[in-house]
Amino acid sequence: MENDNEIDDLIKLISKLPGLGPKSAKRIVLKLINNRDELVKPLAKSLADVYKNISRCKICGALKSISIECDYENCKIVDKKYEKICVVENISDQWSIESSNIYKGYFHILGGTISSAGQKKEDLLINSLVQRIKKDKIEEVILATSATVEGQTTAYYIQDSLKDLNVKITKLAQGLPVGGEIESLDDGTLFSAFKNRSNLVSNSD
Repeated sequence: MENDNEIDDLIKLISKLPGLGPKSAKRIVLKLINNRDELVKPLAKSLADVYKNISRCKICGALKSISIECDYENCKIVDKKYEKICVVENISDQWSIESSNIYKGYFHILGGTISSAGQKKEDLLINSLVQRIKKDKIEEVILATSATVEGQTTAYYIQDSLKDLNVKITKLAQGLPVGGEIESLDDGTLFSAFKNRSNLVSNSD
């Protein structure tokens, strides 16, 4: 495609999306071009609206409207009062667990793992997790990080950060394969992992 820099740039951008490569990106771009009024215009508007109006909560990590102020009083993913909070790495993990209808309670999205490229402990929402546990009188913290080295390292760090709080800490157990990521698990595996979650006991005195 000569002199089609706009198309080339779009293909490169789309190919960066999860699960998509250059070939898939080209097919998507052709579909968009052939359906300009039906797909391109509304897609462009939706993307612009999301860019302008949606942000990530600095307390719980959930997606929210920029019109909603982030503070501990209105930071609620659900309206009901719960005594459990499930800690996950990314929003996609939250969506996977929610769609399975296995768990009912609060979520806390870290925004990655400690060992992720370019990710620092300070970038993760661990301090706000401690504050939420105190404020909402949480009785159980479920660590639903992935069974990767990075996920387990993050889980251990969180466990150590919560050692001075009077809270039960559990982690997902059977059914979660070594190296597995939460968002890629099926409902049956997630159900087993939640049902058989194990209690974590701190080694500190």
